[in-house]
Amino acid sequence: MKSKGTVYLVGAGPGDAGLLTLRGAELLKRADVVIYDALANPELLRLAPATAEFISRGKNMAMPQAEITATIIAKAKAGKTVVRLKGGDPYIFGRGAEEADALAAEKIPFEIVPGVSSITAVPNYAGIPLTHREHCSSFTVFTGHSDSADAATALRYDQIAKIPGTKVVLMGTEQLADWTKALITNGMSPQTPIAIVHRGTTGRQKTIAGTLATIAALAANEKIVPPALTIIGDVVKLRGKLNWFENRPLFGQRIVVTRRSEQAGTFAQRLTELGADVLEVPTIKITMPTEKDAIVDCLLELNSYDWLVFTSANGVTAFFDIFFRRFQDLRDLGGARIAAVGPATTAKLRELHLQVDLMPEEYTGKKIAAAFKKYQHIDNVKMCLLRAEVATPDLPEALQELGAIVDDIAIYKTVPETEDATGAGERLLEAGADWVTFTSSSTVEHFHTRFDLPKLVKKFPQLKIASIGPETSKAIFALGLRPTLEAKTHTTEGLIAALLKAAKT
Repeated sequence: MKSKGTVYLVGAGPGDAGLLTLRGAELLKRADVVIYDALANPELLRLAPATAEFISRGKNMAMPQAEITATIIAKAKAGKTVVRLKGGDPYIFGRGAEEADALAAEKIPFEIVPGVSSITAVPNYAGIPLTHREHCSSFTVFTGHSDSADAATALRYDQIAKIPGTKVVLMGTEQLADWTKALITNGMSPQTPIAIVHRGTTGRQKTIAGTLATIAALAANEKIVPPALTIIGDVVKLRGKLNWFENRPLFGQRIVVTRRSEQAGTFAQRLTELGADVLEVPTIKITMPTEKDAIVDCLLELNSYDWLVFTSANGVTAFFDIFFRRFQDLRDLGGARIAAVGPATTAKLRELHLQVDLMPEEYTGKKIAAAFKKYQHIDNVKMCLLRAEVATPDLPEALQELGAIVDDIAIYKTVPETEDATGAGERLLEAGADWVTFTSSSTVEHFHTRFDLPKLVKKFPQLKIASIGPETSKAIFALGLRPTLEAKTHTTEGLIAALLKAAKT
């Protein structure tokens, strides 16, 4: 008889993926099945193995609770490690206790992993402390979505109105007018400060502030809908000084990152830290090139080359993955000098403790050739150019014009990435974005194949295009479009600098 699996009820936090606990991240990395709610940040799914099964409860909790519970139990009985990913904390208005109760009844092992609750996180991100020595020393939490006909759970507004300190209201948007009126009727001042935060802790956060008497009309005017959290009390007045999150330079900008998922992380994280709402829509993945014989010949002739030339971090990774399958010792690389185009490629080589002898800053054939010419005479110098299967001929032609003997070796191939595990592509097509960033010509070409870039720009006129450099811009021009900006330094940091400059204008 197969042993039962274990179920982990994991709090996903309030929206910012960075607020997931270390324990939650650890469990996701070894999950066989991930069952997640709509309010859990889908980017967290990237932490799970590619082989994991992902089950979404759907938008607006479309899958009934009974069906969710039955699914959790069935997967556990099949011996799976199940992560039940729930927004916020499993035991705070999340029905986690009901799921745990069902697991206990079936004698299925389970663990509760607390999550950062919106109760504390959202006010923090809105610049509102729940307690303050000069304002209050307590706070009260209640739900604004209750059944008044149920005596056991009905809210006692006469008592709530009299409780001192800050009040935090969850799920209170739909009945906002009713419960604010009830608080005033039961003695709270109509002038009590109040704020509502929509999609708190995310790049789409929106905050409105008013008074107990005016907030319902303000929320209707601003079209505030769930998910939202409400804070009531004098601490709301501190928002003007403490509003750190919404003052970030890229706050309110939805930015699409098209790099392949293995590379997007640092770039996407940096944009998120600057306040952007980032959609990771990888458009390419790396595979072996079509023609492998040239790679074999290259490896056999390594000692004959004067230069090994890498034009991307992808090329470095692909080459050394193949190299170490054939050789056990880095010294088998031979005595060739190494050239790397750009700091990102150089950094990848330095991870292997390899010294880079020449680093052209710009990825254009003439600029790279000029850098070699300045370094040395390259007439009859033998070079191995290690790069993508489909690449512009400008570089080898420019080197050959200077007399170099060039072997242009396709060390990897970029192919389209069509999976949309986190739903970012779907969200892009539904609501658009402010920027789409491209870091190579292949990301442009594959993004266009998948989304039809000119059509997307026409559908969302606010959508602007950011290019990392001239070669990438050429691919954009080929589609009849112009990049809104091109990074002066052709790196992701240069691209971020250009986006920051554009945000100030």
